[in-house]
Amino acid sequence: MGVAAVSLLTTSGLTRHFSGIHAVEGVDFTLEAGEIRALIGSNGAGKTTLVSMICGRIPPSAGEIHFDGRDITRWPAHRRIMAGMAYTFQISSIYAGLPVFENVALAARRKRRGRAAEAATQEALMRVGLWERADQPAGDLAYGHQRLLEIAMGLAQSPRLLILDEPTQGLSEGEIAAFKALIRELAPATTILLIEHNMSVVMELAERVTVMDMGRILAEGTPAEIRANRAVQAAYLGTG
Repeated sequence: MGVAAVSLLTTSGLTRHFSGIHAVEGVDFTLEAGEIRALIGSNGAGKTTLVSMICGRIPPSAGEIHFDGRDITRWPAHRRIMAGMAYTFQISSIYAGLPVFENVALAARRKRRGRAAEAATQEALMRVGLWERADQPAGDLAYGHQRLLEIAMGLAQSPRLLILDEPTQGLSEGEIAAFKALIRELAPATTILLIEHNMSVVMELAERVTVMDMGRILAEGTPAEIRANRAVQAAYLGTG
């Protein structure tokens, strides 16, 4: 008998309404420890609203969120970070006037002090390929490199759950290949939730894919199952 998967994150009945608009409606979602999960759907499907509730940027209208066995539904964002959750947009946009190194060091210091923070900063920058640019002002980086900097800011916190929102946007083909290698290296020590429009990245990286449509989960399954799902084809992949 195999070892049962351990749920790191679960949501039950998670709902968010904005002035009568049902952005997310009754979402039950489970993320197993160590997996790479992709969250896909057309613009307005509710993906960003869902992860914004998970990471504490916005409160739910109804429902619950459990992380590592604890009810975190009403926890503020900074407490979720300390518990091991990192989200690229929550970490913040970059500080354009500060050097690349200091951007990542600020994130690292949420969890560490002194030399430990410096070591975590260097390791994160080396992992995303930006160590050679450590002294460069962050605002001078190309857009794709700024996205990699945001990922480094997440990695510097040694998260148990890393949520990446459109991480390959603006990256070159070579950088995308390096990104895919990085994600494979991070799992299973880090659980990855990936919001991504690049379907080749989704299909190559994700162990399971969750598809949202009109605020609800339309389908979940392996990449092959999602590719073959007629409802997904019609709603999102454009092949129905």
